[in-house]
Amino acid sequence: MLYENLYRAMENGRHGDWSEPGKRGMYGTGIKASRGSETQEGKEEKENGAMQIKKNHEGEALVQSPMRSEQQMYDLILNFAKSQERVRAVTLEGSRTNRNIPADEFQDYDITFFVTDMDGFTADDAWLDVFGERLILQKPEDMELFPAEERGYSYLMLFADGVKIDLTLLPLELLEEYFTWDKLVELLLDKDGQVQEPPVPTDVDYRLQRPTARMFDDCCNEFWNTVPYVVKGLCRGEILFAIDHLNEVVRKELLRMISWMTGAERGFGFSMGKNYKFLEQYVSGELWRRLLSTYRMASYPDMWTALEGCMELFREVSKRTACLLGYSYPDYDEKISGYVKGQKERNDADQSGGYAGAYQTNDCEQELLRQNCGSLYG
Repeated sequence: MLYENLYRAMENGRHGDWSEPGKRGMYGTGIKASRGSETQEGKEEKENGAMQIKKNHEGEALVQSPMRSEQQMYDLILNFAKSQERVRAVTLEGSRTNRNIPADEFQDYDITFFVTDMDGFTADDAWLDVFGERLILQKPEDMELFPAEERGYSYLMLFADGVKIDLTLLPLELLEEYFTWDKLVELLLDKDGQVQEPPVPTDVDYRLQRPTARMFDDCCNEFWNTVPYVVKGLCRGEILFAIDHLNEVVRKELLRMISWMTGAERGFGFSMGKNYKFLEQYVSGELWRRLLSTYRMASYPDMWTALEGCMELFREVSKRTACLLGYSYPDYDEKISGYVKGQKERNDADQSGGYAGAYQTNDCEQELLRQNCGSLYG
């Protein structure tokens, strides 16, 4: 019954009277309307922004716009936390704390509640209804196939208006230790004043770092050591095996090397974002086009072309990176490229085709690298 009343109060324009009248929170404007009443502003907000689920002709749920604003979401989260004696502190993590990346509506609200009674929350999910109509809920700690890897108890929720909340419960005694786990953290609420110096969120741990000579060699070794596995899959007619090794290892090392080259060119100390999502901003249009072309993998010919493209890119990028950082380019490339060429020729002969791959940079590019480490991509 408590949670039903809280949910009704939230639906009521200004979210009810969960805080003292006129008080302003870190993100809130204060609660003016009492539970069960509506101001004209609240009525308009309810009419224009009320969250409802529409369905298509097949009865499938559709996202209803408009999406609740950032202000509304922080009010909602913090007002609920203030209303619960068991919640003593609230933090925000992740991309919404990072001032170095552009904000958009698709960013999750990564929230942590520090509570005095974990079992009281985890025993029943009804309290989650206060945050709105859900399209789906995942509880990693309650899963067998995908067991949780982090501490606490989490609720990953997508709502009908498109808002995404990843809410984690942690016992209050972990509050001090928690601030050592990640630096992209912002303190939203501390009822007991336990955090004397709230941290300033920073993405410093996610910025590019200059690789050591050993790390550079390890990346090259991992790339060229895995290429034959892709070849094996293609020659055996096991395309899913080949695709998996190309994507999970070969491509990851290629992206790592491109990021190092970019750092060597521009100076390390900035972030490429999760999964290198900002990479396009830092490389030439030509390199970006060539990289994207390696994602065509729907057939065996496409896979051979994608593999060759990855090899050519890795060769060029790693040689330039080695030059810029003053490292030696290892000989894995020459030996494995010869192996790939031989296997490809045999496979093409079996398929009555011819081999047209090219595994060496041209003389002009090699001379450019020897002379002054000039950019290969203009």
